[in-house]
Amino acid sequence: MQFMLVLDATVVNVALPEMQSELHFSYQGLSWVPNGYVLVAGGFLLLGGRLADIFGRRRMFIVGLVVFGVTSAACGAAVSSSMLVAGRFAQGMGEALAGPAALAMIPLLFPDPRERMKAVGIWGGLGGLGGTLGPVISGLLTDVDWRWIFYINIPVVLIALLLVPRVLPESRMARAEHRIDVAGAVTVTGGSLAIVYGVLNGSSHSWGSWQVLLPLLGGFALLGLMVAAESRSPDPLIPLRFFSNRTRVTSNVLTAALFAVFVSYAFMLTLYMQQILDYSALRTGLAYLPLGIAFGAGVGLNGALMPRLGVKVVLTIGFFGTGAGMFVASLIDSDSAYVGGLLPGLIIVGLFTGVCLPGLINGALHQVTAEDSGLGSGVQTGMQQIGSALGLSILLTSALNYAGDRIGTGVPPAVAQTDGYSLAFLISAAMLAVAAVAVLALLENVTAKPRTALAEAPAGEEPSSGEPSSEEPSKP
Repeated sequence: MQFMLVLDATVVNVALPEMQSELHFSYQGLSWVPNGYVLVAGGFLLLGGRLADIFGRRRMFIVGLVVFGVTSAACGAAVSSSMLVAGRFAQGMGEALAGPAALAMIPLLFPDPRERMKAVGIWGGLGGLGGTLGPVISGLLTDVDWRWIFYINIPVVLIALLLVPRVLPESRMARAEHRIDVAGAVTVTGGSLAIVYGVLNGSSHSWGSWQVLLPLLGGFALLGLMVAAESRSPDPLIPLRFFSNRTRVTSNVLTAALFAVFVSYAFMLTLYMQQILDYSALRTGLAYLPLGIAFGAGVGLNGALMPRLGVKVVLTIGFFGTGAGMFVASLIDSDSAYVGGLLPGLIIVGLFTGVCLPGLINGALHQVTAEDSGLGSGVQTGMQQIGSALGLSILLTSALNYAGDRIGTGVPPAVAQTDGYSLAFLISAAMLAVAAVAVLALLENVTAKPRTALAEAPAGEEPSSGEPSSEEPSKP
């Protein structure tokens, strides 16, 4: 299911022209097909993670599966542009409920640190493959009928619904009585939604316009109110102690940076192949196969290295390597050949992104207690969505603005557009180099060695010495 949840964030990209033609989308309205999913998923992930902690991770996972399956069917059957956009919004809610609940169960199912690293690597790897293979699957299915990019979700959901009750135990917070922190839920969800909405508007409006500034400022104001409310709440939605761990906070910020670059790279490369090199949808999809294969190899390499070297060393290698891949990708021109121009960047970026992702997830869940595992996974997954939206808005806008300036000086449009993408890839390479330095400076070297006690047990509780269950904090 994690594969399908992430896949649906990118699978629509190659199919957008077909959707526009059949459902009569405007250019502005068409952007809500990918953005509507990201907007709702990013805004509700924190709430979804906390609901999983309170009401049960397996239960919320099943609820999310049902929502995702029903809305996938609705998207595939869409007869109008508004019906498809509404379905995409509802699909995002399915991810917000199911995604955090799924990741939250891993620390409870795998208490041994070495086994947990492997499990997180598989979970992150499948999600990453969903993102990288989205264009491939989209190209193959769009060649038949674009509606199948949604219908393909339904059998996967049905299989998951059959298996989950048989293989996954229920788990929730240990306390007997719970209540939803309404103030925290409203402010954090509203703030997240407003920020993501403002960032997405940055791709179609100037950063100084009211369409961007109003939701951004409103979102940050709501998050400020959230901090004030949570510090006074006896049963907060987001305990402020959750953000006291430097490794966890750093890993989440680095996750946003990695996804900002990776999603923007895939999006702009798709535009480059279809608009500059005149690739068909099917050829564009197949061109991404080496990226997916390299990503899988990177996840496997991470599984071999991280238990021995620790998260810090592996992430340093991964971020520097991905930055090198983005530099190679920036060397494209308006008539680049696939093998000499595109393939090297695809392989290097795919390989080292695969090296990074499991390490970031492990760092983001570092010393998360059993009570906060849903929250921890919600924050981590939310940073993926917010980073994707932020990166796409900033980097794509930079590329298009630079291309427009070049066209104004008489440069042919194809050359100017390629130069814009090249500039965005160079900026991405610099961002990743800075991120690698941040890893060296800020991250604790988390390893698979067992720890004797939790550094972050809830106030008034002693760290458990036995294996974690649904009633005990999990071991880091």
